[in-house]
Amino acid sequence: MTTLLDPATAAPDPSGAAVSASARAALRIGPFDLASPVVLAPMAGVTNVAFRTLCRELEMERTGTVSGLYVCEMVTARALVERHPTTMHMTTFGPTETPRSMQLYTVDPEYTYAAAKMIVDEDLADHIDMNFGCPVPKVTRKGGGSAIPYKRRLFQNIVAAAVRAVEGTDIPVTVKFRIGIDDDHHTHLDAGRIAAAEGAKAVALHARTASQRYSGEADWSQIAALKEHVTEVPVLGNGDIFEPTDAVAMMEQTGCDGVVIGRGCLGRPWLFAELSAHLNGLPAPTPPTLGEVADIIVRHGRLLADHHGEDKGMREIRKHVAWYLRGFPVGSDLRRDLALVTTVEQLRDLVGRLDADVPFPRDGHGPRGRQGSPAAVALPDGWLDDPDDDCVPDGAEVMHSGG
Repeated sequence: MTTLLDPATAAPDPSGAAVSASARAALRIGPFDLASPVVLAPMAGVTNVAFRTLCRELEMERTGTVSGLYVCEMVTARALVERHPTTMHMTTFGPTETPRSMQLYTVDPEYTYAAAKMIVDEDLADHIDMNFGCPVPKVTRKGGGSAIPYKRRLFQNIVAAAVRAVEGTDIPVTVKFRIGIDDDHHTHLDAGRIAAAEGAKAVALHARTASQRYSGEADWSQIAALKEHVTEVPVLGNGDIFEPTDAVAMMEQTGCDGVVIGRGCLGRPWLFAELSAHLNGLPAPTPPTLGEVADIIVRHGRLLADHHGEDKGMREIRKHVAWYLRGFPVGSDLRRDLALVTTVEQLRDLVGRLDADVPFPRDGHGPRGRQGSPAAVALPDGWLDDPDDDCVPDGAEVMHSGG
């Protein structure tokens, strides 16, 4: 049993009614007891070892705990098996990072088994998450991502392959998916039932359909429906959590066992400290001033340079800087210079020009990153004809994140 923290927690309500989030703060996934029921969602180009390290550092600094689950960028099962250099680099974990959590994108049971067995045999991770939520057209058009749960037998075969590969180990397999393809094709209840029956240790629902992409509002009522439908394993909710109060509201309204945080933490890696404190009844950390944000930006830039090399690391930090400075009074000239930064020293000098005493802005919260517009989901010809077809979609082993 791995215990990250051991707070006092109340027993579940035997009636099955939603219990207050603070009374259900601990979350168990396989052998892992997570004191904060919060999971960092994999995001391409974001949740690499640099960002995860920063999130963990800030939680420790502000609350004295590292209590949630921080998942790495999604990697393609086939690329992992074939040891693609970029993919192998993406699987980097910090020396003290535990549990090491890896998410797989996969469409093929055979590659799924091979990838999961490789993770076991080479001790690459302590937890495997599986992504069936990506709504990106170039993915769904080939039958990958959020298109797969519609094919119930194929979905079942893929989950079963991963679980079979980790048999006899302490590595839990978890599964993430969306409500469905669109409002006429909901798949989440079947997907949750199948995943639990095949041995997944938790399921997570992004409460949007693939056709919504990241637009509109997440439908939390579907998380509640999944929680009622799947009782054997924890059910996690994802969608529109930007503040600690959002996490509490989701857990209380739906009865879900934990929350998955994606866009809400962009430019706010300290959000996990706030969530941990709020959900465990600890004093809320003070939001950072602009000077403190500047220090965090430099630390993030250094971590990225260490991981990628300075040139790529500085190209990566540019998008983060825009998220970090949202709502702060920063002149256009300085913003432009930061968008062109090329060295860690230059980054340090530029953020040193910021007014360190400016408090965190009221409008510094809320959604960040991509939102897009709803659209019909691109699917292979005839994809909706037979939900029991278990043929592996041709050419769907592409690398893309989302969900």
